[in-house]
Amino acid sequence: MDFLFQPWHWFVSGFLIACTMLFLLLMGKKFGMSSNLRTFCAACGAGKVNSFFKFDWKSDVWNLLVVIGAMLGGFIASHYLSATDMPAISDATKASLSSLNISTENQYLPVELFSISALSDVKTIIILVVGGILVGFGARYAGGCTSGHAISGLSNLQLPSLIAVIGFFIGGLVMVHLLFPLIF
Repeated sequence: MDFLFQPWHWFVSGFLIACTMLFLLLMGKKFGMSSNLRTFCAACGAGKVNSFFKFDWKSDVWNLLVVIGAMLGGFIASHYLSATDMPAISDATKASLSSLNISTENQYLPVELFSISALSDVKTIIILVVGGILVGFGARYAGGCTSGHAISGLSNLQLPSLIAVIGFFIGGLVMVHLLFPLIF
């Protein structure tokens, strides 16, 4: 059981993702988390309101199992397959977290960020709403999300996915190094 409680090496998940993508390629399917939201909205009748949701969602209902599996897997991993110790992080990371008033004793989910009390701050609500709108707009504008482009699109050797992934990385770097210090 000790093996399951430790963080796994990246090549384990990389190998499993490659096997999954090979299986999906052979089945003629595409993978992406943002497409699940589209499928879910279409199944709930959003096609009556917006033509974007008018498609044969029943052919993509298998993709909703990915969301259920991710939620179920996350629950099992966090409740049954996680060590109770704080993960080993560097002193520089601890100092950086302390400068943001985030405790390093909270394991994987700092209570300063992931609690009901964190939602009482108006600034936090604004950041969540604006961030959610920007992520939704970006995924729609790019024609997919990071998982869809970086995993599925790149494995299919699609040039638009390569351009989108480069844009995601540039956007992430700009956010972390330029905007994040201004916000916090």
